[in-house]
Amino acid sequence: MEAVLSRYENQITILSDYLEEFPETDEPVWILGRQHHLNTDKSKLLLDISARLWFTYRRKFSPIGGTGPSSDAGWGCMLRCGQMMLAQALICRHLGRDWQWEKHKKQPEEYHRILRCFLDRKDCCYSIHQMAQMGVGEGKSIGEWFGPNTVAQVLKKLALFDEWNSLAVYVSMDNTVVIEDIKKMCWSPAQSSGVAHSSAHLHRSALGQNKNTAGLCPGWKPLLLIIPLRLGINHINPVYIDAFKECFKMPQSLGALGGKPNNAYYFIGFLGNELIYLDPHTTQSFVDSEENGTVDDKSFHCQQAPHRMKIMNLDPSVALGFFCKEECDFDNWCSLVQKFFGLYSVLRRF
Repeated sequence: MEAVLSRYENQITILSDYLEEFPETDEPVWILGRQHHLNTDKSKLLLDISARLWFTYRRKFSPIGGTGPSSDAGWGCMLRCGQMMLAQALICRHLGRDWQWEKHKKQPEEYHRILRCFLDRKDCCYSIHQMAQMGVGEGKSIGEWFGPNTVAQVLKKLALFDEWNSLAVYVSMDNTVVIEDIKKMCWSPAQSSGVAHSSAHLHRSALGQNKNTAGLCPGWKPLLLIIPLRLGINHINPVYIDAFKECFKMPQSLGALGGKPNNAYYFIGFLGNELIYLDPHTTQSFVDSEENGTVDDKSFHCQQAPHRMKIMNLDPSVALGFFCKEECDFDNWCSLVQKFFGLYSVLRRF
């Protein structure tokens, strides 16, 4: 296994669509619901991109399941992309969409706590270990590549054991979002069933605390909405392109999971007909938290020029992500998507 994985350790990217610099253009750039203009605020755009948490292949972590792989190089790219989408939801939940990361600047405790959720350790709630092992229940062997829908289902299951972030995760079926189902889920009272008891154990081991500071309290549970879609048969149908791009303009946008078969990317925005994405295909060494709970985060932010690819080069199997912290955010999202009917449906159940 190690011999096979070593072939991928220095892999940077598969696609040749990478361009170092943005072109000179008056067209706006959209990044996760925020508009940027290259002619006037290029530095702000690059800061916005580098602030996103960047999860890549890692090596030299403890073997998954005790005897499994100690690197996810070559197979874990979609899992890493799922981590990036979820991490963006947690950033929005605890720090806000406009929070910015700066190298060497002290960050709030919530930021380090978010990072600790994703460290490559079996006791971290969204680690590669937890995701790979939860994937077994979805029919995926450890070391097998995930598709967008599979990683969405895995995140939904793992979120049940995460008390601190207390997210409601809804994965749409058949391109359809049912409003009443979401509102019922997000307004559900705090759990007191076996799920809550088992999640308390995972929460203590994964986050080092038993206090539920972010709440299992009455009220709206922040919503992570994931919509798996197929935008064509073998290639993207051009009729979907405009609606797909509009999704990145929504203030609730968490981007999209997708890429090419066996090569996943986390798409965070677009410029013209090019998608902007974070690439997990770089292998870095395992990083653990310090004794004081902080994490050396230099390798968790991409400080290179962003990657781009033509929308028509994208595989048609994708998953869109949205985050609604409050009910009003979800109501606003429902209003916005009515104009995109045809890409997916938002229904009311009477």
